[in-house]
Amino acid sequence: MRMNGQNYRTIWPDSDGRRVHIIDQTRLPHHFETRILEDYPAAATAIKNMVVRGAPLIGVTGAYGLALALSHDPSDVSLQRAYHALLETRPTAVNLKWGLARLCSAVAALSLKERAAAAFMEAGRIAEEDVAACDAIGDHGAQLIKEQAKNLKRPINILTHCNAGWLAAVDWGTALAPIYKAVRLGIDLHIWVDETRPRNQGASLTACELLGENVPHTVIVDNAGGHLMQHGLVDLVIVGSDRTTRTGDVCNKIGTYLKALAAYDNDVPFYAALPSSTIDWQMRDGVSEIPIEERDPREVTHISGRQSDGACVEIELTPRGSNARNFGFDVTPARLVTGLITERGVSAAHEAALIKLFPQHT
Repeated sequence: MRMNGQNYRTIWPDSDGRRVHIIDQTRLPHHFETRILEDYPAAATAIKNMVVRGAPLIGVTGAYGLALALSHDPSDVSLQRAYHALLETRPTAVNLKWGLARLCSAVAALSLKERAAAAFMEAGRIAEEDVAACDAIGDHGAQLIKEQAKNLKRPINILTHCNAGWLAAVDWGTALAPIYKAVRLGIDLHIWVDETRPRNQGASLTACELLGENVPHTVIVDNAGGHLMQHGLVDLVIVGSDRTTRTGDVCNKIGTYLKALAAYDNDVPFYAALPSSTIDWQMRDGVSEIPIEERDPREVTHISGRQSDGACVEIELTPRGSNARNFGFDVTPARLVTGLITERGVSAAHEAALIKLFPQHT
C-alpha cells in the first residue's frame, strides 16, 4: 500500500536475513519513520509498545523475532526463551501464539546449523500467506460492498473502528482491504472513521491510510456512531478482529461491542474481517474465555498531538489524582455479528458455517 507516495509493506527483512525493518506506528500520522530489529528483545519491545500492532502483523513480527533469536543462538534454550518472552507481550491477539508455534514447529527437527535460515524462510512464508489472505478478504468483502451499494443513489457509507488496514497486517489489511478493493472496482463510497480512544488508531492510522489511497473519509468521535446509524448515515459496519472463537464471537478493539449493539438496533449489517489465523478453534465462549489485555492507564490520562509549530507533544487530560483503567478490547457476541469475511469467503457467525469453510477444524 502507499505512504507518502511510495509503496510499502509493514515489515521486511534484510537480504542477508540478519535484521528486520518495521514502520514505527507510534510516530504516525505526523512522522513516517522505520526501525530496525536486530534481536528478539527488540521485536518483543516493538510488539509490547505498539510500534507494530494489529493481530496479523503481531503474528508475523513474532515469527521474525524468533528467527532473529535463532540467528544469534540456535539452541533449544534460546528458542524457548525467545518464545515465552514474545508470547507475553500481547495476550489477546491469537495470531501471536499461532505464528510463534508455527515457527517453533518448523525448526524443531532441524540441526542447529540449519535453524536460522529455515526460521527466516518460514517467517517469510507466514508474511506472504498473510498478504494473500488479506488480498482474498479484500476480494470477498468488495463483492459484499458492491451488493450493499447496488440500489443506492449515493456513495455507500461504511463505518469502521480502530485500524484494521495494511498497517495492522503485512499488506492490504483486513477490514480496510474490502474498501481498497471496492475503490478499485469503481464503487462510490465514504468511510466514517472512529477516532478509537484512547490510542486513536482510527484518527491516526486509518485516516492516514485512507489519505494515502485517496479514499473519501471523515473522522468522528467514538460515540457518534450510534447517532449516525439512527439517522440512516451508515449502510455497513466492517471491523477487524484480534481473536474470533469457533462459534463466531469477535474480540476487537474496545468500543466494538457498542458499535455492534447500535448496528443491531438500527438494522445495519455488521461484519468482522479476519484471516483464519485469527480464529481460535479451541475457544467457544469469547466473553468468558478470551483474555482481555489491560494497558497502561497513562494512555487514557494523556494524549499526544502536533502543535501549530509542528512539534509533537504529550499533554495531560485528566485531573491529577483521578484513577483510570484502560481495557484494550471487548467481545461482540456472535448473535450481533451479521457475518465474518475470511480468505475463503463470507461466513455466518456460527460454528457450523465456519467449519464448512474450514473443514480441517471439525
